[in-house]
Amino acid sequence: MAQKKHNYKFNPHTLTFEKVKVDVRERVRVVSFSVALGIVLAVIFTFVGYKLIDSPKEKRLKRENTQYKRQLNDINRRMEIMSEELTDLEERDNTIYRTIFEAEPISSNVRNSGIGGMERYKDLQGYDNTEEIMSAKERLDGITKRMYIQSLSFDEVYKLAKNKAKYMASMPAILPMRKNAFHIISGFGMRYHPILHYQRMHTGIDMSAPKGTPIYATGDGVVEVAGKNTTNYSGYGVVCVINHGNGFKTLYAHMSEVKAVQGHKIKRGELVGYVGSSGLAQAPHLHYEVLQNGKRVNPVYFFYNDLTPSEYEQVIEEASRENQCLS
Repeated sequence: MAQKKHNYKFNPHTLTFEKVKVDVRERVRVVSFSVALGIVLAVIFTFVGYKLIDSPKEKRLKRENTQYKRQLNDINRRMEIMSEELTDLEERDNTIYRTIFEAEPISSNVRNSGIGGMERYKDLQGYDNTEEIMSAKERLDGITKRMYIQSLSFDEVYKLAKNKAKYMASMPAILPMRKNAFHIISGFGMRYHPILHYQRMHTGIDMSAPKGTPIYATGDGVVEVAGKNTTNYSGYGVVCVINHGNGFKTLYAHMSEVKAVQGHKIKRGELVGYVGSSGLAQAPHLHYEVLQNGKRVNPVYFFYNDLTPSEYEQVIEEASRENQCLS
């Protein structure tokens, strides 16, 4: 049987070792202190280890977070590039494509209008990176909407381009007589009438030419009126009206003879009739009008196909002189 161990201490007065009597309370105090110290040290080491030493799971999560932030930064950078390229497309669409085809530009309010409040992103809230994720999602949704609007715009421009050839062919864009076959006597505006003897609005231009000079259609269209029509065109004599579509019509008056046939299609450059002095006319000439959406406009603005810039300037000058008209 093992002997019970005892503690001894040296007594300098008696020069002997004396057995130490251990009090129960002292023993309990020592044991309690040791346990408490052990607990404190364990907590300290656990806290330090938790803060400074990552577990395998924490290491994996940190790697994933680092990768996530790297990917998010890359996505934001790409969205920035996409937004800049889309802005360039939008500017070209408004200032070039839609201008060429005379279409109204799309306003920035329409292109950049909101897509809804932040309640759209409720499912993204409550996370450490909520702000970054919501910001990226909002930017992406904005780019997606702008791309959709731009796609619709390109669809519209494509349709306009397909119809452009037909539209340009129907525009009254040439002279109604050969370039050297006439002189402009009177232009668009207030003019003195030689027969009625008072000033009134001259709604076209008077182009003086010998009787029998050929007159040609200035654009593709359908002949609405051909011959004398005293009901709607009193004083115009032998008249021809061509509907070119797209809101354009042209009128040719005071002819000696009309060759166009009412209700028939006519092509640009085809014969309409011949110069004369029928109706309220003082001398042989062509009274030529252009109507746009029911309103009479200055015909000289549509003579750009047949004239050089200098010739066009000359025509503008001749038509702007205030003088007596021929009809």
